[in-house]
Amino acid sequence: MPALTSPAVPDAPRPTGPARPGGARGRWPLRDYPGVLWMVLAVITTLVHPFVPGSRWLMVHLVLLGALTHSIMVWSTHFSQALLKTAPGLDDRRQQNRRLVLLLVGTTTTLVGVPTVQWWVTASGAALVTVAVVWHGAQLFRRLRTALPGRFRVTVRYYLAAAACLPVGVALGATLALGLDDATHGRILLAHISVNVLGWVGLTVTGTLLTLWPTMLRTPIGSAAERRARQALPGLAGAIVLLVAGALADLRWVTVVALGLYAVALVWWASAVLAPARTTRPREFAPASVGLSLVWWLTGIVVVLVRLSTTQTWAEFTDGFGTTSAILVVGFAAQLLTGALSYLVPSVLGGGKTVVRAGQAWFDRWGTARLVVVNAGLLLCLLPVPSIVRVILSVLVVLALAAFVPLMLRGIRAAVRAKKEVETARARGERPAGAAPTPRTPGGEPDRMPSVWSGGQLVAAVSALVLAVSVGVALDPSAAGLAGGTSTGRAVTVAPTGATTTVQVAAVDMRFQPARIEVARGDRLVVELTNTDPTTVHDLQVLGQRTPRLAPGESATLDLGVVGEPAQGWCTIVGHRQMGMVLDVVMTGDDQVSVAAEDHTDHDAGGNDTDGPTLVHPDPQASVTDPVDPALPPVTTTAGTTHRLTLRATEEELEVAPGITQLRWTFNGRVPGPTLRGKVGDVFEITLVNDGTMGHSIDFHAGALAPDEPMRTIPPGESLVYTFTAQRAGIWMYHCSTMPMTSHIAAGMHGAVIIEPPEGLPPVDREYLLVQSEVHLSPATGRGGVPAAEVDAVAAASDRPTFLTFNGIANQYDEHVLDAVAGDRVRLWVLDAGPNRSTSFHVVGGQFDTVYAEGAWRLGSPEGPAEGAGAQTLGLMAAQGGFVELTFSEPGSYPFVSHVMADAERGAHGVIQVTARTDD
Repeated sequence: MPALTSPAVPDAPRPTGPARPGGARGRWPLRDYPGVLWMVLAVITTLVHPFVPGSRWLMVHLVLLGALTHSIMVWSTHFSQALLKTAPGLDDRRQQNRRLVLLLVGTTTTLVGVPTVQWWVTASGAALVTVAVVWHGAQLFRRLRTALPGRFRVTVRYYLAAAACLPVGVALGATLALGLDDATHGRILLAHISVNVLGWVGLTVTGTLLTLWPTMLRTPIGSAAERRARQALPGLAGAIVLLVAGALADLRWVTVVALGLYAVALVWWASAVLAPARTTRPREFAPASVGLSLVWWLTGIVVVLVRLSTTQTWAEFTDGFGTTSAILVVGFAAQLLTGALSYLVPSVLGGGKTVVRAGQAWFDRWGTARLVVVNAGLLLCLLPVPSIVRVILSVLVVLALAAFVPLMLRGIRAAVRAKKEVETARARGERPAGAAPTPRTPGGEPDRMPSVWSGGQLVAAVSALVLAVSVGVALDPSAAGLAGGTSTGRAVTVAPTGATTTVQVAAVDMRFQPARIEVARGDRLVVELTNTDPTTVHDLQVLGQRTPRLAPGESATLDLGVVGEPAQGWCTIVGHRQMGMVLDVVMTGDDQVSVAAEDHTDHDAGGNDTDGPTLVHPDPQASVTDPVDPALPPVTTTAGTTHRLTLRATEEELEVAPGITQLRWTFNGRVPGPTLRGKVGDVFEITLVNDGTMGHSIDFHAGALAPDEPMRTIPPGESLVYTFTAQRAGIWMYHCSTMPMTSHIAAGMHGAVIIEPPEGLPPVDREYLLVQSEVHLSPATGRGGVPAAEVDAVAAASDRPTFLTFNGIANQYDEHVLDAVAGDRVRLWVLDAGPNRSTSFHVVGGQFDTVYAEGAWRLGSPEGPAEGAGAQTLGLMAAQGGFVELTFSEPGSYPFVSHVMADAERGAHGVIQVTARTDD
């Protein structure tokens, strides 16, 4: 059977009409620029990743979801039209632009939603991406159904199978954003990667390279390529389905078999499709980059297969997944994208051989150096090199990849300039440069583009890599095993005894049992941890290793290897270490009761071992972007009403001061939680749902009932119903009562319940609620790009607040003032949620003629305000509440503060802005 010539992307332009779908020549903004934008953002994120929340996730998805998905949508349509030659109006550029805009909006929304932990934003973006891809798949199916019979239709079938994968992968990705336990996260992560990388990307790549690979090499297609591509498709698609099913069903052996089947089908496809590379060496950057990306792709599959075969739990499979991500994102996806675009962009710009070569020359610039730095640099990064070496190498790799962007822009400019010169020459009746018959080499082959390979560039690239390694080793020689430096790692030399000490440890009641492990120096230590606490989640971190977070009844094993020095482990759940969840590892015969091999305080989420609060000063130029509305609507129900509300315990990054955020633990995503309001005799039916990552509970002071069941701590994923009848009037606190309560309340899990007498309260013109609480910041403040940290449990337990707030955000009512009109009667409800500090509420320039605290009228009565007497403050201890009333005789700005002045200066203040009354 004679060899076949590739029809996919010719060197010279074909006659095309203006409405030709899928691949009209020339520049096309929505085709050419979004992919470049995502790549630029990925490079920027990589360079500044320590200051970007969720940077690792962003780096991966800017490449895969952003740049690569956009390119797949564009170029699979282009190749389908090139192969099927369907009618011009079937899917014109206007329709494609609509899909690409929809994809761009969906991708942007998703990339905002996940790092900001806003699941509804993530879900909305995922839905838009899904609609765009389903629309894309429907148009491909229409093309295939209406096209005349022809060769290479199997490529479009690959595209259809790929389009069916992405909506599944997007849904799984949105599920990952919900926050899952470690085992479920590992299973869904594998399924997500399978359908996205092996399906959406992998099937598109294998379908495209059937014709694109020999075209890039400028050789005929192998005689068996199309047949083997048809044979491989069912194996590849079936393996993906089996792999996803095995992961979701928690059948590890099924996932191993399925991934092996995928690899076999891929090898069968490659045996014929990639055959031209055996006889024709890549001479240009494009085929060389694509070929190396395929090597990394196969390497990534093998790495995942090994991890599936050797790890014991899904959590262990997930831990350390950064290596696999680097292989798939940098080695495979980024190189595939830059290589394919280096060939496709000059080709589709059109204009003839002269124009194509003018652009191609820029895409091949420094090709050898870029290829060597990316591939050898990535390989070195994957080796056990010192951290500083890995950082320097990573920067070199990123810069080598980033060089593609300016080279592409220069290449497009060169092609456009050359195209104008050709058109000008033709208009003058002259033969354009490069239009002469193609010269042939002595062997009879047409002359080709100059080779990208350069010995000088190879030397330069290797020299740069050697220099990077040398500088890194010089900066931290001890980390490389050399003397003369100080490494931050732990290196203990001890002769192994060959014995293994295995210890069963239980986590229960905020303790590890046993709390002390004795092991002979040189023994291998294995800790088998079981969470026997029936209510909450625990884990164990020791000697740099950590178990997953274990739900009640779950177990995990830590193999700590040979130990030669004392160490201390602890539960990393915020506050648990401070409650006493520490595990001491001591050497047999050492006279120690509680030993820490090093000071781990700064590594704990609650670690702040200073004598005072974390000193953080809000930026005076910053604004509060999401203020809490303090206005209270009036009660509209009658006594005896049943109020039903669902409270969801979640973890959200929220403002705690202008420009400063903290990872808050919340009821319904806000601090304070929703305000409940009713009258004596009302029934409240509250459903608590734990959507967090640790145990939570709820305690309503407004109810009087045995706490055993309704106030019990429930683990993640569970719920309970708490029903109480309001029997007494007042403002009551509700809060999470899970230990340590200081951490849970300080982290934001508190709110107010306002109960009025059956007959109600006297009417007022305006009514506001101010809940005072404390904020305890960990050293990571959530400012200046630093990811937000959780509550500082040590500071909370020691009563060392960073901020005092009204309604969860310090200083917010200085900017977003409370409004009143001169002569208005204003009622200010105040609740001191603590967890520790008292308040002395005061309005500067105002006097209270009514004071109600803890269910009692201290000044005034239901009949009206006091005559001839007043109060200057409302004093409340932690968990106490009440209200004050006053009128303002004249316009002006009236500050309100806690008159514990140190707390006022920490943020417990605001302003009531009183305006003049205007006559109707």
